[in-house]
Amino acid sequence: MHTERSQQSVDAEQTRQVPCEVDADQAHCDCGGLLQPGNQIEPHVSTTYELIAETTRSGIVESQHFGAVVALNGDGSIAFSVGDPQVVVYPRSSMKPLQATAMVDAGLDLPPELLALVCASHDGRPEHLAAAVEILRRAGLDESSLGNTVDYPLDEVEHERAIRDGKHRSALQMNCSGKHSGMLATCVAASWPTDSSYLSPEHPLQRHITAIIPTLADEPAAHIGVDGCGAPAHAMSLIGLARAFRTIATAPRGSAAHRVAQAMTSHPEMVGGPTRDVTRLMQGVPGMVAKDGAEAVFAVALPDGRAVALKISDGANRARPPVMQAALERLGVGLEKVDPATWDSPVKGHGRRVGLCVAAGPLVTS
Repeated sequence: MHTERSQQSVDAEQTRQVPCEVDADQAHCDCGGLLQPGNQIEPHVSTTYELIAETTRSGIVESQHFGAVVALNGDGSIAFSVGDPQVVVYPRSSMKPLQATAMVDAGLDLPPELLALVCASHDGRPEHLAAAVEILRRAGLDESSLGNTVDYPLDEVEHERAIRDGKHRSALQMNCSGKHSGMLATCVAASWPTDSSYLSPEHPLQRHITAIIPTLADEPAAHIGVDGCGAPAHAMSLIGLARAFRTIATAPRGSAAHRVAQAMTSHPEMVGGPTRDVTRLMQGVPGMVAKDGAEAVFAVALPDGRAVALKISDGANRARPPVMQAALERLGVGLEKVDPATWDSPVKGHGRRVGLCVAAGPLVTS
């Protein structure tokens, strides 16, 4: 039998008496006497992240994942949260709908199918690569203009095919090439430089993206780092991310944010791929705007204003789908038409299914 342990009990296990290793006659000790026999370290109880998922193997819990989730009601108020909704995270690729909104606001004008790719972490399938090339072609550019990291396709089948065909890693095949194609096309539309400086936080494009974040998230970026693709990575609170998705999903018709939402919801296959949870979720819930991000971030919102954002603290993507499922069910979102494979996060043993990653802790017990 397994007994659930809270974050408090996990942290409390770290509380113990530890003898100071400094000799008694040594004049100075960096521990300040805290580690002398008889003294005890006060436990630190984390409220930032709480138990949120468990992974079982052959009938027992093998691993636990901690994280934070925040869900918003239709009016934008907090419906529930697990962990600290104010925790600052890098949304990573979950930022793409926000970045695309800024691009459209700056003059990017693409048909919905191509605009959806600008919001994508695509699989690298032929249709994805062709769309990225078309975005560049419309702007008078080609693949050589892309400044993102080179890589093979994200999809395993396409990855293996590229290797068999003798292809090398390329910027076009990398899953962020749609975003970077859109960034470059925006620069052309706005008469901004299209050289490698477009990746700098000080470039007019990136400054425009940074400036538009408060209008979507109701807060400024907390920090700007470097994303895996080379573009600026904005950090914000988890609730800020949920609010931003809510703003996009409920945006008035004709606005830049509405165009982004319409592109994503009408072409979910361009945002990820046919076997990806983000695509399956949008296909199963009409009107839902959804985007996954590296290091186990996921954000969604509906036209009625309900929204969810989550972060798994250890970056384990296997925990992301079941946690999102539990959050959406608790929020009352109908998931009957969503492919069950969307949530499946199996554990394998010698090629066989021997366990599963499932939501756990206060998200499912409160």
